[in-house]
Amino acid sequence: MLIGLTIRDIVLIDRLSLSFSGGLGVLTGETGAGKSILLDSLGLALGRRSEAKLVRPGADRASITAEFDLPDDHAVLALLDENDLPKEERLILRRTVSADGRSKAFVNDEPVGVGLLKQIGERLVEVQGQFDQHGLLDPTTHIDLLDAYGGLMGKREAVAALHADWAAARRALDKARATAVAARKEEDFLRFAADELDKLAPQPGEEEELSERRSLLQNAERLTEAITAAVDFLTGNDGADEGLRQAQRALDRMADKMGDLLNAPVASLDRAAVEIEEAVGELNRIGADLDADSSALESIEERLFALRDIARKHGVAVDDLPQLREDFAQRLSLIDAGEETLAKLETAAKQAEKAFADAAAALSAQRQDAATRLDAAVNAELPPLKLERARFTTEVEQLEPSRWTALGSDRVGFTVTTNPGLPGGPLDKVASGGELSRFLLAIKVALAEVGTVPTLVFDEVDSGVGGATAAAVGERLSRLADRLQVLVVTHSPQVAARGKAHWRVSKAAGNDGRMATSIDSLDPHHRREELARMLSGAEVTDEARAAADRLIEGSRL
Repeated sequence: MLIGLTIRDIVLIDRLSLSFSGGLGVLTGETGAGKSILLDSLGLALGRRSEAKLVRPGADRASITAEFDLPDDHAVLALLDENDLPKEERLILRRTVSADGRSKAFVNDEPVGVGLLKQIGERLVEVQGQFDQHGLLDPTTHIDLLDAYGGLMGKREAVAALHADWAAARRALDKARATAVAARKEEDFLRFAADELDKLAPQPGEEEELSERRSLLQNAERLTEAITAAVDFLTGNDGADEGLRQAQRALDRMADKMGDLLNAPVASLDRAAVEIEEAVGELNRIGADLDADSSALESIEERLFALRDIARKHGVAVDDLPQLREDFAQRLSLIDAGEETLAKLETAAKQAEKAFADAAAALSAQRQDAATRLDAAVNAELPPLKLERARFTTEVEQLEPSRWTALGSDRVGFTVTTNPGLPGGPLDKVASGGELSRFLLAIKVALAEVGTVPTLVFDEVDSGVGGATAAAVGERLSRLADRLQVLVVTHSPQVAARGKAHWRVSKAAGNDGRMATSIDSLDPHHRREELARMLSGAEVTDEARAAADRLIEGSRL
C-alpha cells in the first residue's frame, strides 16, 4: 500500500509530505483548493504523462516521491527482478519534471524508463475518475477479472497449455506441408543429386585422408631414393650392420677373459643389431608399398577432385557431403512417404484442436455461470447508489475459431445501460462522469475479493449525489477499505465521516503573496469542524457540529 507521498514544486504546492495508512482515507476541501493537484502528483509518480505546466512558477524542476509497503508475494517484485532493479524494504518511485517539460523516473533510486514506471504504477494504484483509462475501463482486463472472480484461473492455465499444444501441432503440419511442396518442385534435382552422391559414396574425413595419400605418392620417388640410401647405409659393406658385427666379434674374442665386465656393452650391441634389422625391414616394407601404390596416384587424385567438384557444386565442404546425402534422402522420403506423414500430422493437429475446443467450451460455460453471478452482485449494489434504473451486464461472446487464443474461445466485456430499453455499451461511453464513478465503485465492491492492486483512489465518486445515496457510497467505500487501501476525494460529509484518516486541502496566499496549496491531517476536533463546514457551508453552526457528531457516530455502527 501507499505509505508516503512527498511533493516538491508542483503547481501551487511548494513543499508537502504526507503519510498514509491502511483503510479508508478521505481528502476534503473547498472547490479549487488543489485536490486535483494532489492526484496529478500521484499520477506522475505512477508514470503518467508529464507536462511543463505542472512545475511551480519560478522553480527549476518539480519532484514527486511515492513510497510503498508491499507483501512478499506482490507482482511488482517479480517485475523488479525481470528488470534487474534492487528490492529494498520499501518500494520508492520518484519522478522529476524540469521547467522545460523533460522528466526522469527512478525506482529505488535506479533510473528507469517512464514506460517501466507506468507498468509498476499500474500494479500498485488504480485511480478511478481522474487518469487515463486503465483497469476496469480497459476491456482487455475484463476477461482476467471475470476468471479471477469465478475461480477459473487454474482451468484457464490448462486451456492455455492445450492451445500451445494445438499451435505446436499446426506448426509441425504447416512445416511438413511446406517442405513437401518445396520437395516436389525440386524432385528431379533431388533424385539426380542423391543418385550422384550415392554413386560417389563420400565418407567422413575422406578428403584429409586422400590429401595425405596424394602428397605421399607425389613424393614417392624421392622417398624411395631416401629409403634406398638409408638401407645402403645400414646394410652395405661399410654400413652400420657390418660395423656392429665386427664390434660384436671383437668383444666375443675377449669375453672369456673379462668375466662380466663386457656383458652390458655386448647386450647393447645385440639390441642395436636387432633394432637395425627391424628398421631395415620396415624401410623395405614401406619401399615395397610405394612401389605397389605407384600407379594409384591417378585414381586417388581423380577421387579427390570428384569429391571437391561435387562439394563446390552444392556449396558445402567436402566433409559435409555425407550429411548432405542424408538430407537429400530425407527430403525424398518425404515425397515418397509424404502422404502418410502428412496424414499423421493432420490427425495430430485435429486431435489437438478438439482437445482445446472441448476444454475451451467447458471454460466458456463456467464463464457464463460466473458472469451471471457477477452481474447479480454488481446490480445489487446499484439501487442504493441512485442507479436503480441501470443494469450491468458481463458479455461472454463466442469467437470464431480463427480468433481463438490461449485465453480460450471467448471475448469478455463489461457493458452498462443507464435506462431500460436502451442498448448497453462500454462503461465510459454510456455513463456520465458521476454515474461512471458509482458504477466503478459497485464493480469494485463485487470484485473486492479478486483485486490485485493494493490501493484504490476514487476522485469525487459522490459527485451529484447526497443524502442516502452519499451514505451508501460511503458505506461501500468503507467495505472496500476492509480489504484494500482506499483514498477518496470527496465533497460529501456522509463519505468523509467514514474515513479512518482525514486530510483537508486548502489554498491561501503565502508571505510572498502567491497562492499555495497545503494539506493538513485532521485530529478528531478539526475533523468534526471540517464535517460541520461541509454540512453548513462557510458559517459553522452548533447544529452543523451536532450533525457532524451524528455522522461520525453513525459511521462506527
